[in-house]
Amino acid sequence: MLNHEIDYQLYGEEMQFVEIELDPEETVVAESGSFMMMDDGIEMQTIFGDGSGQDKGFMGKLFSAGKRLLTGESLFMTAFTNVDVIKRKVSFAAPYAGKIIPLDLYELGGKVVCQKDAFLCAAKGVSVGIELQRKLGTGIFGGEGFIMQKLEGDGMAFVHSGGMVIRKQLGVGDTLRMDTGCVVAYTSGIDFDIEFVGGIKNTIFGGEGLFFAKMTGPGTVWLQSLPISRLASRILRYATGPRKEEGSILGGLGNLLDGDGI
Repeated sequence: MLNHEIDYQLYGEEMQFVEIELDPEETVVAESGSFMMMDDGIEMQTIFGDGSGQDKGFMGKLFSAGKRLLTGESLFMTAFTNVDVIKRKVSFAAPYAGKIIPLDLYELGGKVVCQKDAFLCAAKGVSVGIELQRKLGTGIFGGEGFIMQKLEGDGMAFVHSGGMVIRKQLGVGDTLRMDTGCVVAYTSGIDFDIEFVGGIKNTIFGGEGLFFAKMTGPGTVWLQSLPISRLASRILRYATGPRKEEGSILGGLGNLLDGDGI
């Protein structure tokens, strides 16, 4: 095993956090800003690059950090190491309402591709890199662009999703179509493509976008019910425009009663 073998436990329902139990000298690496709490005896250190320990020299670390920058993440990650002689715990929280997904990369073939901002934390040794979409249409219309995150190794990694999460197992040739923003992660055997919705009425009046994400097996796909982009656009719509009510008279009365005025 190249990666540290960490134990964990998930807490919460809609607002989850993961508690990592570290043996002496074990380390977990996490995105900046995901830290929640830790026991005494845990040493925190900011590291340059992805923390996999596989980079050789300064240029290797610089290239690793540059890959992370392309996915919209910080150049730096934080490593939490148990320097005590007994087991200690450190916890990390999801940044918004949803579910944390534990991924055993050893059981999943050593590689999982996920959306750019999904990664939360992982055992030391897991490589956090980039996955370039090979198909032009997927990169332009796929909702996540050309670049996604790639988690490689044989240890535990944790990603987060918005809303509820569902795991779909696809056999050889099985196809699943979904909203492009609902893709959280998928294993390396999945063929990810984009499919035009089709039909002039669907295109103009459907309200669901012009393209589906098309996943073809074999492999595993994780989907989220509430992409953060969808939630943000809905909040922005209600924050910047007039409220749409079912009836103008009752709607106006409701606005008066809750203090929004007319």
